Amino acid sequence: MDERFILDEWKIIETSFAPDAARFLESIFTLGNSHMGLRGFFEEEYSGDSLQGTYIAGIYYPDKTRVGWWKNGYPEFFAKIINSTNWIGINLALDGERIDLALSSFKNFRRELDMKHGKLTRSFTLLSKDGKETEIVFTRFLSMAEPNLACITIKATPLNHHGILTVTPYLDGDVKNEDANYGEKFWQKVNQKINSEYALLSLKTKKTEFLVSTAMSVKIFIDSVPQNFEKKLLSKDKYVGYEIEIPLTPNKPVELQKFISVCTSRDFEKNTLEQVTRNKLQTAYKKGYNSLYHDHVQVMERKWEDSDIIISGDLKAQQGVRYCIFQLNQSYNGKDPRLNIGPKGFSGEKYGGVTYWDTEALCLPFYLHTNDQIARNLLFYRYYHLPQAKENASKLGLKGALYPMVTIDGHECHNEWEITFEEIHRNAAIAHAIFNYTNYTGDHSYLYTYGLEVLIEISRFWADRVSFNPRKNKYMILGVTGPNEYENNVNNNWYTNTMAVWTLEYTIKSLNELKELNREQYNQLSRKLDLEPEELNKWQDIIEKMYYPIVNELGIFEQNDLYMDKEQILVKDLPSEELPLNKHWSWDRILRSCFIKQADVIQVFYFLPEHFDIECKRRNFDFYEPRTVHESSLSPSIHSIVASSIGYHDKAYELFLRSSRLDLENYNHDTDEGIHLTSMAGNWLAIVLGFAGIAVNNGKFTLDPYLPEAWDSYSFKLTFRDRRLGVTVLKDQINIKQYSGDPLSIYLRGKEYLSSNGKTLLTELV
Repeated sequence: MDERFILDEWKIIETSFAPDAARFLESIFTLGNSHMGLRGFFEEEYSGDSLQGTYIAGIYYPDKTRVGWWKNGYPEFFAKIINSTNWIGINLALDGERIDLALSSFKNFRRELDMKHGKLTRSFTLLSKDGKETEIVFTRFLSMAEPNLACITIKATPLNHHGILTVTPYLDGDVKNEDANYGEKFWQKVNQKINSEYALLSLKTKKTEFLVSTAMSVKIFIDSVPQNFEKKLLSKDKYVGYEIEIPLTPNKPVELQKFISVCTSRDFEKNTLEQVTRNKLQTAYKKGYNSLYHDHVQVMERKWEDSDIIISGDLKAQQGVRYCIFQLNQSYNGKDPRLNIGPKGFSGEKYGGVTYWDTEALCLPFYLHTNDQIARNLLFYRYYHLPQAKENASKLGLKGALYPMVTIDGHECHNEWEITFEEIHRNAAIAHAIFNYTNYTGDHSYLYTYGLEVLIEISRFWADRVSFNPRKNKYMILGVTGPNEYENNVNNNWYTNTMAVWTLEYTIKSLNELKELNREQYNQLSRKLDLEPEELNKWQDIIEKMYYPIVNELGIFEQNDLYMDKEQILVKDLPSEELPLNKHWSWDRILRSCFIKQADVIQVFYFLPEHFDIECKRRNFDFYEPRTVHESSLSPSIHSIVASSIGYHDKAYELFLRSSRLDLENYNHDTDEGIHLTSMAGNWLAIVLGFAGIAVNNGKFTLDPYLPEAWDSYSFKLTFRDRRLGVTVLKDQINIKQYSGDPLSIYLRGKEYLSSNGKTLLTELV
């Protein structure tokens, strides 16, 4: 970040106003509480460039897909999380002069995101034309203790004058999405009420008919003494508010507290929704700001206790990784299996705010190590959507299940054919997530009761999607897009072929285990899914005869057929002004180039590290990473983890830094559209799986840690099979402490240590 920002281990601090970077900063200062969230736009009127986005988890609109050439099977709708009622709005005027930072004069601008406590503060000193100076401070938080509630305060202190401050707190439901087709609005008014005690706005979405009720109340103080000023009631279509005139006295602060309650028909009955919303608001109003904030902070502290990583010796890294953890913790709490994680969280509209394979690839492992019940709920999200995945496969005329590339309700809602029906590798990520959960937790109940259904249907898809080439006596997978989206419609993407076979192998292995463990349950499953031995034999034949492109002379796996026919140029040889490629090159030029958007071959080494020896991984990493532009947010962390596993510690650290500060530094020049939430989980993993070398192999908990040269130490906590462990890596030793649970065998660099509750293991770092 530039000189306008102060490095701080717990805060993101902006020290001057930057209207040219407004959207980028709105993304950075996003707040949420898993139920709802909003970008960091201003409470008061602002006529400059801004994306004023307020979003509610699970509230979406199926926008009609519009394409020039309709293809059979094309998703009919592009579902999107929609901009909802603007509830933070509080317009201000001093002596009749509107306060608008695009037009008003001011000094001492400062904005501060307190990540430890989940609070955003903004302040400036207003300079009126007649020499009046007024200090204005805004604070906001969204309650982590009560997700339906949020609080905002404005404190105005006249430094050298008397006057009248006019405050206009409001709720505005007349909003739209920037990416809506033809500017269409998605909300219809159901009801609105306003009196001196509260204001309420009830709206419903078109088509999906989600009902959302939003209510507000305000308190006013002068010099900390409660006041009761007359409120002028404002009401128009989809808008309710108050206009309040407050007298100002020099050096006596005026404070307005705004309490907000937001409830939806996803969680409450429609016929009682308004009453529930008012009741929650009333409770919050009576409880008061300080008490609500105290409860909120307590929850934040517990979350940090579960997931914090403490770094000594590198402030930029510490700030970066905490920013990643903060955004993850405030965006998703895992309590509702109907919800999943969107790549932007609550920070923007790009990608529709809906779920990709990022969840299984990166987010699920993060929660697996911090709260495995959340990981389990993420698996249930896919299980409940198995019927829609089978429907999706049928659109291609194929058996089994093809999980959607993009979804919010289980149905595919992406609007690019090449992604929707060619990037089928996402099936493998979902299969691997089942393995990952089972392997890490040791809990086979999900696998045998639910997961196997998913695995079988995914395996059926792979078995039907392959093509048999009789000339080579090999099965092939044709016309796909691998993880590298800078190549479309290729044949035999090595990653896709490898992971398809792995899925078939894991499904057969799991079925055999279930047959041995519980023959009756196996028979019930077989009957339910019409699973016959002939089908398993076909899968085994595919396993034995799958084709894999290989470059023998280099000893590497070829990313796909014909990849080596491309002109081979390294990223370091590109002019810096041409990067990122997606901002400067035509799509045609990108597709014809050898440049890789994100981990493709390397992705396999992340999912299946134990399947390949270190020299094999090094050869492939040495070839592919120099050709990778890392223009996907998912790429740096994956490469960092793999680099750690092959002893490339400097490279791992370089890529970790890029991942940790991807948004704070706006490396990909797209943070104005929202943060890269799902990749933030990968940053946490880059330390825990990469630097610390945490793994579970054949049920054994293993570590192989190292300390980056720039650091003095790092430490973190994690959960493993009902045990709470703390790991600290210093320059000269490794400390492992068990905080709870039964004794555990820990394998540190191959040597076994017995850990127990309250015990700290000390070992020298070699």
